Amino acid sequence: MKKFLTILLVLIFSITGLYAQSTTATSKKAAKKETQSTTSGTKLKADGTPDMRYKENQTKTKPAAGPTKKDGTADMRYKANKKGK
Repeated sequence: MKKFLTILLVLIFSITGLYAQSTTATSKKAAKKETQSTTSGTKLKADGTPDMRYKENQTKTKPAAGPTKKDGTADMRYKANKKGK
């Protein structure tokens, strides 16, 4: 009798675990598809952030008014680049 009850309990827990996992997996996939389809044409990475490899996701910055450093940022040693002083 103990073996029968043990097998019955194992069977119940395994079936419950299978159904519980399948419903959450399908809901996550559906939610992911909804978030990707509602964006306005931007391509997203798997975590939902914009993929910066595509030109449409990159924003253009205005060039600095004065001289710039090698990396393209404003060189703050010059008066033309200092605002507010």
